[in-house]
Amino acid sequence: MMTKKTFYVTTPIFYPTAPPHLGTAYTTIAADVLSRWNKLLDNKVFFLTGTDEHGKKIAQAAEKMGKSPKEFVDLLIPEFKSAWEKLNVKYDRFIRTTDKDHEKVVQQILDATNKKGDIYLGSYEGLYCTGCEAYYTEKDAIDGCCPVHNKPLENIKEESYFFKLSKYQKPLLELYKKNPNFISPKHRAQEIINRVKEGLQDLSISRKTLKWGIPVPFDKSHCIYVWYDALLNYYSATQEKTKKKFWPADVHIIGKDIIWFHTVYWPAMLLSVGIEPPKKVFAHGWWTVNSEKMGKSAGNAINIDQLISFAGVDSARYFLLRSTPFGEDGDFSSKALIERHNNELGNKLGNLVSRVSTLASTMGLEKSKPLDSSSLVKRVTVHLDNLEFDKALNEIFAFVDLANLYIQQKKPWETKDKKVLYQLAGAIKDASILLSPFIPETSEKIAKVFNFEISLKALKKPLEIKPIAKAEILFKKIDEVKQEDSINNKSVITNNKNLKSDKLKTPQTLANKSDNNIQGVIKMDQIKYDDFAKLDLRVATIKKVEDIEGADKLYKLEIDTGKDTRTILAGIKQYYKKEELLDKQIIVIVNLEPRKMKGVESQGMLLAASNEDHSKVILIGPEKKIDSGSKVQ
Repeated sequence: MMTKKTFYVTTPIFYPTAPPHLGTAYTTIAADVLSRWNKLLDNKVFFLTGTDEHGKKIAQAAEKMGKSPKEFVDLLIPEFKSAWEKLNVKYDRFIRTTDKDHEKVVQQILDATNKKGDIYLGSYEGLYCTGCEAYYTEKDAIDGCCPVHNKPLENIKEESYFFKLSKYQKPLLELYKKNPNFISPKHRAQEIINRVKEGLQDLSISRKTLKWGIPVPFDKSHCIYVWYDALLNYYSATQEKTKKKFWPADVHIIGKDIIWFHTVYWPAMLLSVGIEPPKKVFAHGWWTVNSEKMGKSAGNAINIDQLISFAGVDSARYFLLRSTPFGEDGDFSSKALIERHNNELGNKLGNLVSRVSTLASTMGLEKSKPLDSSSLVKRVTVHLDNLEFDKALNEIFAFVDLANLYIQQKKPWETKDKKVLYQLAGAIKDASILLSPFIPETSEKIAKVFNFEISLKALKKPLEIKPIAKAEILFKKIDEVKQEDSINNKSVITNNKNLKSDKLKTPQTLANKSDNNIQGVIKMDQIKYDDFAKLDLRVATIKKVEDIEGADKLYKLEIDTGKDTRTILAGIKQYYKKEELLDKQIIVIVNLEPRKMKGVESQGMLLAASNEDHSKVILIGPEKKIDSGSKVQ
């Protein structure tokens, strides 16, 4: 009997200091697609994701919350697991760097590295970013700021154990030469190779001043550097007896900002102790949102609930991997997502399934020679082996286009040709199976309608003739106008189906970032009272209303908060005339960091309520006139 191939794919382990968002979803969905694809090919698959829970960044965040680091991370992990469940991500293990088996392996590897003579004690002074948990050279720093977070770097000097990274310059260059796909995509490789050729500095791998971490096994007064600890998760997860066959990893999927750690530090660490490096490290690009850099401080980070609210889970998964080549930067907008939902998924795939199932449910099918998809399967396989998700989807939808053209040419509703319907149903089967790693829920719905299973066996065999029911609408059309400002609108919106002004529900989402560490978009039913109390809600009076050039939905409001006059932007233009807003009292969150939109700085966020389809919005304000600046209790 032929032994099944193994396939091991990983995401980075994410810092749990902020909720999962568009960027982390992108990485994790890509890994999920590769995992599902290899399971479809009948390979033995191990898909790893998880969280990076040690280090200064975690310790500081926990301290601000008045909790121990472990208590702090324990509260946040369910949010990650919930996010991946919502996105239909089926991982095989969720690893935490606080897991005992991981900590044990980290200490064993460091001990072995020390015995190899690759560790020594010294002192380190350099520019440090807590957000990255990394040191930067003056060359890498931009005006003394972190190149990733654009925040001033700390100059830190401390006693530290060092890993002899410089010793592995030549072995690393040999690795890159022997395995040209190790650093992928190829356009990212040369920069790394050039930097390694310039020479490597030994790596500081311990912290004496920090206690939240794994102790150095041969000197308990030091904790292991968070990156040394974190990178080893990929290997430690395979040290269970049944998982050892999966090492080395087939591909680590990461963001381009951490490529140096994964293609230099990581393989050098493994080479030191004689462990084979992973086969490939693939660094994807970053996402902007409406052409603006995405981030918590910018107030435009798209959280998971937002991402799937625009058009559903499968449409979000499809958009992220279809809209830009994996490895390049991409731009996210709800409009672009909805266009693909309506036009590609709805008009092409959804319409084909609807037409064929409707005809087949009344006419039935008659066996005929299937439409050949063998070359399609080969092309899709090559693209997915190369992580060319967009090209794979393009091939599948070109096949869907041919099926739509075929039904138009053959007109089975006129000819009553059951053989044509059989060919079309078979084409739907093949396309749906190939699409199942990307849009699994939709593919399962189609499989139930046409009575086939999602498997390699079903892909290779002709469709069995069984009764077919008329399919439900797979991708309901979405009005782009109603969704257009759901990212940019900084108003707090609550779904209140009845929308009675005297019974407004508590707002469900908060956009932007406050001074008090309430970050991103937070579900009100998921935060504690202490967190909610950090919001400074005040009554304000609107004194002036202006249009903004180039903004169809936004008003520029000048408001009196009692203490000052400030400007806020609100996407309420389609719901209120200017004269209706003048001297109107509203509730405003005043302790938010300012954010620029359309060249104007918004210095707060108003509260509003809407019905479910956002066709009606009501601003939330006091029942009777009260002094501006009055605190909302």
